[in-house]
Amino acid sequence: MSNEPTIHRFPVSDEGAFVNAYLVETESGVVAVDSLLTVSESRALRAGLEALDKPLLAVLLTHSHPDHYAGLAELVAGENVPIIAPQGVIDVIVRDDPLKDQILGPMFGDEWPATRTFPNTPITDGESLTFDDAVFTVIDLGPSESPHDSPWILGTDEQIVFLGDQVYDRKHCFLADGFYEQWLENIETLRGRFGSDTVFFIGHGGPVGLGDFDWQRVYIETFLEAVNSADWSKPEEAHAAVVARMKEYLPTDELQFLMELSIEPVAAELGLAAPTT
Repeated sequence: MSNEPTIHRFPVSDEGAFVNAYLVETESGVVAVDSLLTVSESRALRAGLEALDKPLLAVLLTHSHPDHYAGLAELVAGENVPIIAPQGVIDVIVRDDPLKDQILGPMFGDEWPATRTFPNTPITDGESLTFDDAVFTVIDLGPSESPHDSPWILGTDEQIVFLGDQVYDRKHCFLADGFYEQWLENIETLRGRFGSDTVFFIGHGGPVGLGDFDWQRVYIETFLEAVNSADWSKPEEAHAAVVARMKEYLPTDELQFLMELSIEPVAAELGLAAPTT
């Protein structure tokens, strides 16, 4: 292969895929960006790695949500591989994993990884790592779509970015962590940083371009307006009204359950409904 790294997306087919991870193939090895959620998907990711017949050099994490870290144990398969993220991402994963285990374990059954490996190598904002000629630079956003987010730039020309979940590809979105104000601020920060030729590899769908930040902003603002305008004296009707408004804006079922999981937590954050337990 040439000195330019090759990006392999997993699952290979976007149809029906819930979450993406990436293998970046360099001249002598592979750098993974995120892992996947389920046992079977994560084993398929590992099989894809082994098919490249090159060693796994590192895993880079884009944020703290379990669909991006739960399958790490299957991916690294017991190898002593650096799993790299800002300290804030590491801290959130360690803090929240017991709760995620209680919620997602019953939901996914045997597909939920019983053994989960956490990031083991912290990195600071703007720090770069080089593997062969591939340079990866982290952006430590802090709270955004998740409690801590950390996109990665590939290359010094900043034309390829592994964005995590800062932009969804015309799919419904998860806002239940409540950092929507920071997310909106980060959208503007990221949009101002990158050029029109930048390609963003994202966690759900994609790739996307710079113009998709506009769509993401409107989605968040529409969701907040829908929650604010609902009649929360009747919680079930309020929930249904928010769903109807969001389906009007985005008439698809893709990841709708993530949007629905966000309604009551955001209503509680806004002081409109009782706190969720």
